[in-house]
Amino acid sequence: MTATVVLGLAWGDEGKGRVCDALAADVGYVSRYSGGNNAGHTVRVGKEDFKLHLIPSGIVREGVVCTIGNGVVINPEVLKQEVEALEKRGIEVRSRLRIDGRAHLIMPYHIRLDSHREKALGKAKIGTTNRGIGPTYEDKISRVGIRVQDVFDEGILRAKIEAALREKNAIFEGIYGEKPYEVEELVSYLLSFKELLFPMVEDTGALLRGALENREQVLLEGAQATLLDNDHGTYPFVTSSNPSVGGACVGAGIPPRYLDQIVGVTKAYTTRVGDGPFPTELFDETGDAIRKAGHEYGTTTGRARRVGWLDLPAIKFSASLNGITHLALTLLDVLSVVERIQVCVGYEIDGERVDEFPMSQTDLHHATPVYKELPGWGVDITGCRMRGDLPETAQEFVEFVEAEVGVPLCMISVGPERDQAIVEKIGA
Repeated sequence: MTATVVLGLAWGDEGKGRVCDALAADVGYVSRYSGGNNAGHTVRVGKEDFKLHLIPSGIVREGVVCTIGNGVVINPEVLKQEVEALEKRGIEVRSRLRIDGRAHLIMPYHIRLDSHREKALGKAKIGTTNRGIGPTYEDKISRVGIRVQDVFDEGILRAKIEAALREKNAIFEGIYGEKPYEVEELVSYLLSFKELLFPMVEDTGALLRGALENREQVLLEGAQATLLDNDHGTYPFVTSSNPSVGGACVGAGIPPRYLDQIVGVTKAYTTRVGDGPFPTELFDETGDAIRKAGHEYGTTTGRARRVGWLDLPAIKFSASLNGITHLALTLLDVLSVVERIQVCVGYEIDGERVDEFPMSQTDLHHATPVYKELPGWGVDITGCRMRGDLPETAQEFVEFVEAEVGVPLCMISVGPERDQAIVEKIGA
């Protein structure tokens, strides 16, 4: 069989967990391939919300094997809390979750560094979640990181922590005037997770490759989104990994030849958490109404999300970069609260019309959106289960977005419940 990738086309929070949950009904494996607990995916089952930060959304589907790939950075405390919280709610986790031994661990000093750096940037801050994600990826690239497998070799673990602390303690003492970390304290800290991790650690890349060779279906769940990609996003206001499709193969440990369906997810409007350019951002009552109707507050941080109209040049850029085969449109029901809908179809930059998403950071900061206005529908659409059930103006909006992006829609969410969606065939 083949692998399906689900990834975000904007700045995250597009509803990828919801889409993954729907697609997970027909797969044997769901794998997270990038990011860490800076991501937050919410899945609603009946009246219950499951807020997941590290464990893939497929965990709420009975019988699905979930993997945390080598490309993910793991806070062991958060992992422990998430496992225990799910098990208290009757979800079997430990027998179905596999964690790659190559994945890097977020250490207490990573979180501390993250916070110090963000404060030091002042008005130029990036808007990090202060979860230690960036510093952990830095150590990974600098070859001084601590990996999951190191927890099972105390000698290697101690040597690696000693090496990492030579620089880290010099920073904490010399720059911030703070108490240094003790090697033995951190060794004991990580060893305390040995019992939790041991039964779940595996070569998850090999597991997925074997499943694919045996013609089983695999779903790769992206975190963050394309416009936060470290290479292709709105740098420097980006994450520290590659949540775009190229990162899926590297972070999950599978070859590109298995990738078949690539599902790009976008809201019917646009949101962003943290700092950085956002051409279509709304600062008026309309933006407040959309934020309230969409419950636009971060799953991980609780921060109010910035809200704006759908930015088609940005979505089309991400769709092209990822080579998406299908589009998932989420939170269409939220736009029922507005009378007229604006969709960005281009920008005006220094007096000139530009129809493509700018490569230049300077151009993007100076981009004024050019809008196409569409009529709203102003009625409850949460009961719609087929595209033809939607009001005519809602159908026009959906068809316009689908035509502009240039790939077929496979899902339209019309409400928060698991069954409140219009699901269309995702074929080759």
